[in-house]
Amino acid sequence: MQSPEDNNHHHCHSDTELVTAERTLFSGPLSGPLNKRTGGAKKSARFTLPDDHAAAAGNDYVEITLDVRDDTVAVHSVKAAGGGDVDDPEIVMLAKGLEKKSSFGSSVARNASSRIKQVSHELKRLASLTRRPPPMGRFDRTKSAAAQALKGLKFISKTDGGAAWARVDKRFDELTDATNGLLPRSLFGECIGMNKKSDKEFAGELFNALSRRRNITVDSITKAQLKDFWDQIADQSFDCRLQTFFDMVDKDADGRISEEEVREIITLSASANNLSNIQTQADEYARLIMEELDPNNLGYIMIENLEMLLLQGPTQTMRGGGESRNLSKMLSEKLKPSQDHPLTRWYRDLRYFLLDNWQRVWVMALWIGVMGGLFAYKYVQYKNREVFEVMGHCVCMAKGAAETLKLNMALILLPMCRNTITWLRNKTRLGAAVPFDDNINFHKVIAVAIGIGVGIHGISHLTCDFPRLLNAEAEKYEAMEEFFGDQPTSYWFFVKGWEGVTGIVMVVLMAIAFTLASPWFRRNKLNIPKPLNKLAGFNAFWYSHHLFIIVYTLLIIHGIKLYLTHHWYKKTTWMYLAIPLLLYAGERLIRAFRSSIKPVEILKVAVYPGNVLALHMSKPQGFKYKSGQYIFVKCAAVSPFEWHPFSITSAPRDDYLSVHIRTLGDWTRQLKAVFSEVCQPPPTGKSGLLRADFLEGENNPNFPKVLIDGPYGAPTQDYKDYDVVLLVGLGIGATPMISVVKDIANNMKAIEEEENGVGVGVEEGGNGPSPPYLSSSKRRKNTTSSGHEFKTRRAYFYWMTREQGSFEWFKGVMNEVAEMDHKGVIEMHNYCTSVYEEGDARSALIAMLQNINHAKNGVDIVSGTRVKSHFARPNWRAVYKRIALNHPNSTVGVFYCGAPPPVKDLRDLASDFTHKTSTRFEFHKENF
Repeated sequence: MQSPEDNNHHHCHSDTELVTAERTLFSGPLSGPLNKRTGGAKKSARFTLPDDHAAAAGNDYVEITLDVRDDTVAVHSVKAAGGGDVDDPEIVMLAKGLEKKSSFGSSVARNASSRIKQVSHELKRLASLTRRPPPMGRFDRTKSAAAQALKGLKFISKTDGGAAWARVDKRFDELTDATNGLLPRSLFGECIGMNKKSDKEFAGELFNALSRRRNITVDSITKAQLKDFWDQIADQSFDCRLQTFFDMVDKDADGRISEEEVREIITLSASANNLSNIQTQADEYARLIMEELDPNNLGYIMIENLEMLLLQGPTQTMRGGGESRNLSKMLSEKLKPSQDHPLTRWYRDLRYFLLDNWQRVWVMALWIGVMGGLFAYKYVQYKNREVFEVMGHCVCMAKGAAETLKLNMALILLPMCRNTITWLRNKTRLGAAVPFDDNINFHKVIAVAIGIGVGIHGISHLTCDFPRLLNAEAEKYEAMEEFFGDQPTSYWFFVKGWEGVTGIVMVVLMAIAFTLASPWFRRNKLNIPKPLNKLAGFNAFWYSHHLFIIVYTLLIIHGIKLYLTHHWYKKTTWMYLAIPLLLYAGERLIRAFRSSIKPVEILKVAVYPGNVLALHMSKPQGFKYKSGQYIFVKCAAVSPFEWHPFSITSAPRDDYLSVHIRTLGDWTRQLKAVFSEVCQPPPTGKSGLLRADFLEGENNPNFPKVLIDGPYGAPTQDYKDYDVVLLVGLGIGATPMISVVKDIANNMKAIEEEENGVGVGVEEGGNGPSPPYLSSSKRRKNTTSSGHEFKTRRAYFYWMTREQGSFEWFKGVMNEVAEMDHKGVIEMHNYCTSVYEEGDARSALIAMLQNINHAKNGVDIVSGTRVKSHFARPNWRAVYKRIALNHPNSTVGVFYCGAPPPVKDLRDLASDFTHKTSTRFEFHKENF
């Protein structure tokens, strides 16, 4: 049945015309061209059928007589080959419509050839209805997959009624201000909201399709025509959207799609979605679609084939069954925002915050409390001294701030003692109460406190204490003579001493280090002209941070030459700094010693799309690590001093050590350059843009020497503590997650071999087997070498990346895991964010092609792996909801590594679902 909406739209034909159970479209080639007009006359055109169809049809041709005049073309008659009238009511209806659609108005400026071309398109459609192949059965649209697909094939993402048209109308006026009210084809995409550069070609083809349907031959349209176009692309009828998409592909308007037209639309869709690999393989994929939809080798496909392909596409459902639907509905009700009183809502939010962040809260409260206590102690101490009579509260403020500075200058080193933190994390239970994952954040918070302390201390001295001493009365100043001597007469007296010089130099050096450590400079977000651009980037940050050696030296001198204190035991700066400095110095010595006695050899180097360098190294003897941890890497060929952290991408059971390094700064850019020099284009069957392998007994490349230090603890290493894990990686942030996925797969394989009697033991330094499908009693026997039970029984891995070439980085790993995971324990999801969301017309053909190729060859066309890719970005609320439904009364570890944007959503959803469902989500984020 045709919906009322379809009846009201004259451009989108009914199901009877397009997709009917009794009829299918066919149009034969045009023969007997219309002769040149010599005034008003009746002309005939014959439409013959191909031999294979003509034999089955019984008639050879259909004769259509036209009444061609100066400004109109009318259908005079339609007769079968035998001379009898055609009784088909649909042909009669189209013939009547042909008169109106073929009218050219009163203008005599249009040439005859363009009018005849317009008539030819309508005649070919008309002829296609008279001879058709055997009817196809219509696809059942009531199926769940079809019902979901019917919502797709949208040309615009939002169709909010008149408001959407109002915006288009406004843009039309702005864009046509200088074109006399005519919108050119080149600006059509911008006008309807397709603003991306990659959309321009797609919007142009959409314009062409809509124009062909209306016999518009010029490259510009009026506002009325734009409104007509808009009504069609905004129509929610699936049949209308299907016809529009079909018209885009069917460029010659003959009602059929050839292989060449399929190839062109594949190239167009791939370009709109930045899928360069698909563009280069357009010919192969066009043949694949023709093989699937044209099994009889007719050389074309029809609109019914397109509909079936769209509606049969597999969709992922949450869970089946009425019980699951009821649970989902109940969960949705719980997660709805409540309309409570503001005070009630504030109290609930505060309680949730404390429950989620109690570790951070108590550490911060203790730190702030200690600082407050030290400040108050010094403030009261100096208020009760004689100096208060001269300098007043200023000296109390300066000395109170100085005491907090001593504490913070000591504490700021501790979060950087990575070996100590790793030992405490792995060997003690302090991790349950101390948020070791936030060591970098705590380091930054302390730096802010130091900046505030320096400001209070310096301003109090320079603007208050020193002027008071210069202007003090002689009687009051007598008490100051034992500290300053004769009363100074110049401000220079305070600046030129040890206290003044060391203080000013420290402030300058710390200001440089703080500035170059800010995200704008460190991540090179500022467009600084040469040669000042050297002040931005990681190198500038790294070297400026090592000014701390000078700063701490000056701080100790500043503390010894202290104003107002003579006794050594009251000069406490060195007491605060002694232990942290010794601990940090010991860490640096350990790094130098450990990296020199544990050399590594380069086994493989690969350069991948997206500026990623993969290094595979030999594993040093006795080198033990956990999935999720990271190492520091130094390459003397780039810099003899710099160490940079990178997540380990290999798994503990692997016999090699690997890291994947993305070019994001000066050092990584130079590292890629020096390794690219020893690489060559890979042989057939090998991945990467460039590649070099170490082979025993052969003339191997002269690889640059690399030193490593580590491993160091990171949040992701604790994934073993959770029954269920949600692993999220953004771009190169997938590196620690890949190691975890490989580790789980390796443990599954080990358990299967053990069950089969192979008897594989736990490799030293590796994570123990972790079979999610084993019973609790059997799982207890499978622990890590440290005795830690491996609890994980289910893993969800989500990887988002913008570039299609990025999937090359871990293509082999994902294929290996997909092949090993017979139990379906690891659920992997790849998201290519450059592709428009599923349901968008710009990605519709990509989705169709993806379904065909994955069903036929088991390979995803976007990622090139066995893991099927998704488009755009995940719906994180839906992801959390599905996990909560699948794992009630469980604790889920959520681990994220990547750029900051998704962090807030992931953290907020973890808190929301934890407090409103029986599933607890604990969020962890990598920090470098």
